[in-house]
Amino acid sequence: MVGRGIFICVEGLDGCGKTTQAKLLVKKLKKHHDAVYTAEPSRGQMGRFIKKHYLHADSRGSAVAEALLFAADRVEHLKSEVLPALEKGKIVVSDRYVFSSLAYQGAAGFDLKWIEEVNKHAVRPDLALFIDVDPKTVTGRLKRKKSVMENLETQLKVREVYSKYVENGALLRIDGNKSKREVTKEIWRVVNDFLRTR
Repeated sequence: MVGRGIFICVEGLDGCGKTTQAKLLVKKLKKHHDAVYTAEPSRGQMGRFIKKHYLHADSRGSAVAEALLFAADRVEHLKSEVLPALEKGKIVVSDRYVFSSLAYQGAAGFDLKWIEEVNKHAVRPDLALFIDVDPKTVTGRLKRKKSVMENLETQLKVREVYSKYVENGALLRIDGNKSKREVTKEIWRVVNDFLRTR
């Protein structure tokens, strides 16, 4: 690719397979394009803080503080990883992005307009995918130590918010209830079709 690159984000509930699918997508893209994988929380200072002190806390903290922490990490993530890669014409695939803040803090009862305002400096992705899996299925998959957000009640609410963004066209739904191979093929079909229009 030349000039500005392409920014793709992959969203979904915890345990939906998005990390696996995002990495498989990058692997496939690399056969013909300069593509990179990245994720949120990021590898930066703020992202490391969130992973160490927040996600595995005994209880969920303030939704306001949560939204601000993730928004701050996003600014750092964009500046250090995403934007430099896009400026070099790369395809950037991010495992979670701004829709995760909208879904998870929105599920906590926070006003979506406020979350959008806090994240107003976030670059709009060129393509945003939502891997939709039944919340009961994903919570059953999470056998490791769960984060404060990985319970059925929260995941049901999170899916509701994600669905709103699917309905308004900001997110493109991928049926994640299919086999891993079928989901991979569907994501590749969607991304390949998108790239052909660029």
